Amino acid sequence: MSKGHLFPYKWNLADGYPAKGISKHGLKVFGTFICGGGSTMGYKLAGFNHLGGVEIDPPIADVYKTNHKPKHLYNLDIREFNKLIDLPTELFNLDILDGSPPCSTFSMAGSREKAWGKEKVFREGQAKQSLDDLVFVYCDTIIKLQPKVFLLENVKGIIQGNAKVYSKNIVKKMTDAGYKVQVFCLNAASMGVPQKRERVFFIGHKKEYNLPKLKLEFSEVSIKMDFLESNNELNKDGKLYSDWLQRKQGDKNFGDVCLRTEGVQKSFGRVLLSKTDYVPTIVSGNQYIYFDKFVEASKKDYCQIGTYPLDYNFKKIEPKYLIGMSVPPVMTAQISNQIAKQWFKLI
Repeated sequence: MSKGHLFPYKWNLADGYPAKGISKHGLKVFGTFICGGGSTMGYKLAGFNHLGGVEIDPPIADVYKTNHKPKHLYNLDIREFNKLIDLPTELFNLDILDGSPPCSTFSMAGSREKAWGKEKVFREGQAKQSLDDLVFVYCDTIIKLQPKVFLLENVKGIIQGNAKVYSKNIVKKMTDAGYKVQVFCLNAASMGVPQKRERVFFIGHKKEYNLPKLKLEFSEVSIKMDFLESNNELNKDGKLYSDWLQRKQGDKNFGDVCLRTEGVQKSFGRVLLSKTDYVPTIVSGNQYIYFDKFVEASKKDYCQIGTYPLDYNFKKIEPKYLIGMSVPPVMTAQISNQIAKQWFKLI
């Protein structure tokens, strides 16, 4: 276990579940948009029995199956899953249903309103679809399965600007469906994750349980990047190296360098990682380069930054992509551990 942290950011699947010091209670969870299983591992670390989930992308579903050996795995569009009429009985008796609908259309760094309602081929699923309505498709899944508790995770952008209407409609839809809903904006860095990753969680329970409001307050010691140890040396022939040589303390990325030296806004996706600083949210399209030596972040770095197990089998999927798309396991572990403690002892 990381010193001073409930759940370790450096761990292995071979360590087994749950995390050291956590009791296995067996509460049942099923996931949607499961990706590589970031949330799956978080629930297992917190003592839950994770039954599997729904994932549209075949290669990622295969990676999920290899690492998690789920009891139930549906390699389907969530819309098709919602149409199924022969689901196992235990999926209608869930303690928690979890879902992280693809969030690129709500990201403040994305096209936002310009992409809402439009179909295109997204990396998430390799299929032509619109993404902004998936939050409501997932609400339909909740209503279909009727779990005691549900979680809906998304980017901070869903509660900002014009996207607030989506948040209000999610709350209204689930309130009308018989759930009491709370909305949290949480930073993974306060939970023992070596990454400043802010995410929004809609968490609801059936009104019939009349539970107290959930309190999610985390204050674990923030983890700086002193664990970085990559040897992925970069080619020193070219502009990337000359730009790197002109970096200064306080520069967060190559965009800061280019703006200062050339007066041009570019290269913001090339991020500088300093052992004395904190990691920003991992984005699959970005390049992460050390501040103190001209090397690129390694698989081991990404695993620790995203609290993925060091022995995770990514197969042919780029670790940075899968980890960047996932909720950090430790983040889910912290949240679900509190739900188990505060709510399920009363149900």
